[in-house]
Amino acid sequence: MSLNEICRSIKKHNNFLITAHTSPEGDALGSQLGFYNLIKKLGKRAAIASDDQLPAGYDFLPGIKHICRLGREFKYIKFDCLVVLDCADLKRTGRVYKLNQDNKPVLNIDHHISNQIFGDVNWVDAHASSCSEMIYKLHKRLGLAMDKDTALVLYTGMMTDTGSFRYSNTASSTFKAAAELLKYGVNVAGVYRQAYENIPPPEVKLLLKFLSKIKFFCQGRIAAFQIDSELYRGKKTGIDLADHVLSFGRSIKGVEAVVLFKNNSGLKSQIRVNLRSQGAVDVNKIAAFFGGGGHKTAAGCTLPGGFSVVRGKVIAKICQGLKK
Repeated sequence: MSLNEICRSIKKHNNFLITAHTSPEGDALGSQLGFYNLIKKLGKRAAIASDDQLPAGYDFLPGIKHICRLGREFKYIKFDCLVVLDCADLKRTGRVYKLNQDNKPVLNIDHHISNQIFGDVNWVDAHASSCSEMIYKLHKRLGLAMDKDTALVLYTGMMTDTGSFRYSNTASSTFKAAAELLKYGVNVAGVYRQAYENIPPPEVKLLLKFLSKIKFFCQGRIAAFQIDSELYRGKKTGIDLADHVLSFGRSIKGVEAVVLFKNNSGLKSQIRVNLRSQGAVDVNKIAAFFGGGGHKTAAGCTLPGGFSVVRGKVIAKICQGLKK
């Protein structure tokens, strides 16, 4: 299905419930807020629901308070359309998809190659740099005027999902979209600083502990890290250091794949695995083998078991992929 069909569905409905994947990051936040603004410009109603805590460091995004966590702060609305953004699997929205008990139409807008095409209307573009870039295109197709707040949230989503326009998912269309958004007064340096240079001093000590536990495999071609929730015990923190750890791993000479093992929401029976590649191995295929997905150079999955067991399985599969 196409962008045109998404436009027709948006015009057809009046009350939208918007959501994205759990553990939201810059693109999930930016695309949700951008889509919310789009709906409001059309004179329609919308609410944004999340089944997870919002990450720290994104308070600068205008309208961030519109993203409400399920529970007391979320005011349920009657909706006639569920919009799922930046999410390859409907169940990755957490409990939000269960709110659709009346089986209202689902719009699936995503850029993951592993998307399961779960919507009644699907617009999946694996060549797009980010879901935020897709929402930018949606604004253009609907003929809606851009504004400063929407430009800021969409630029933030594009910047973070492309690694500040360094990753292979960055295309000429990405730069064209970013250039257009900059016309609305986006503070490029400010956005970067908020997203990447905003670690509180106490968190630096935690980051050093995680980095010190680095392990190399497959003749140094794989760098692996472990984040144990025990290190967070007794500490109040809203910062997710995973991106900083993964970025450090990618910067090491000779490393072609980076993997981060992390307790899944503090559950010792599950390990969340984040995978990054420099291109020598398709980590989407690695993640898919274990029931996850993502992109060729960035993917993830969740496995049952402890650190040592999960690490052994995943590292072996990555080594196998690197030797092909």
